[in-house]
Amino acid sequence: MKDATNHPVSGSAKSVVKQPRNNFILWGKRALRLNAILAFLFLYLPIVVLVVFSFNDSKLAAHWNGFTLKWYSALFTNEAILSAARRSLMIAVISTVIATIIGTMTAIAMERFRFPLRKIYDGVLYLPVITPEIVTGVSLLAFFTLTLGAINKIFGLSGDSALRTGLVTVTLAHIAFNIAFVAVVVRTSLKDFRKSLEEAAQDLGANEWITFKRVTLPLIMPGIVAGAMLAFTLSLDNFVITFFVTGPGGTTLPIEVFARIRRSISPEINAVSTIMLGFSIILITLSQIIQRQKKQGG
Repeated sequence: MKDATNHPVSGSAKSVVKQPRNNFILWGKRALRLNAILAFLFLYLPIVVLVVFSFNDSKLAAHWNGFTLKWYSALFTNEAILSAARRSLMIAVISTVIATIIGTMTAIAMERFRFPLRKIYDGVLYLPVITPEIVTGVSLLAFFTLTLGAINKIFGLSGDSALRTGLVTVTLAHIAFNIAFVAVVVRTSLKDFRKSLEEAAQDLGANEWITFKRVTLPLIMPGIVAGAMLAFTLSLDNFVITFFVTGPGGTTLPIEVFARIRRSISPEINAVSTIMLGFSIILITLSQIIQRQKKQGG
């Protein structure tokens, strides 16, 4: 008598076995697709609502009364917002330039040289990237308070002549947390760098400075520019750290928006937020384009 278990499975039986498995995979893909759609809606639908209501003709943020551009034109006559915007741009430009220079030098030092405690310094370099901004803000506030207090005490400064937190401390704080972001981006460029090009330049008689200026710097420039754009965007949009270290004369645009939104949410605030959002998207897009061109060129 033949054993039924030794019989091969027929084609129809195979299709019956595969059918539930195919259905399971199909429904799994649909569930993942639905999850992605819901995640994107959760993240970006509020931003879309903000942009749409920045063109609302009504002062009530939750009531649509028609399309208008008057809130955007009103921004150019609001001196408080314009002053805060100029301050934000000035802080962003200064902090970006200084952070880009220091961050680039740090990245080159970390990739090219071996020195004591290098691994420890490498880990410390990433702390501003992973540390919550509220922790960074509180620590910088404590540092500035102690430092400025000591300077005022040593030089006998008091009253109007005493040093306080303000525009300078905000700029220094932005430089401090932007250095790490620039260094991370530039180090990515250096990892793909071909040292044989530098060796070829030196074989042709170029010294170290000429090699760096004519060979190294142009090749890593896309990474430097991408890091600078990232630093500029982070500085322009930063609120948490700025809130802790600001003072008289140091109100930036995010701080001004926060102060106004505590009173009421108006379409004018939506217009400011939309402009900041658009500017940030442009900078991030340019940064991604530059990095992509570098990878394609490399």
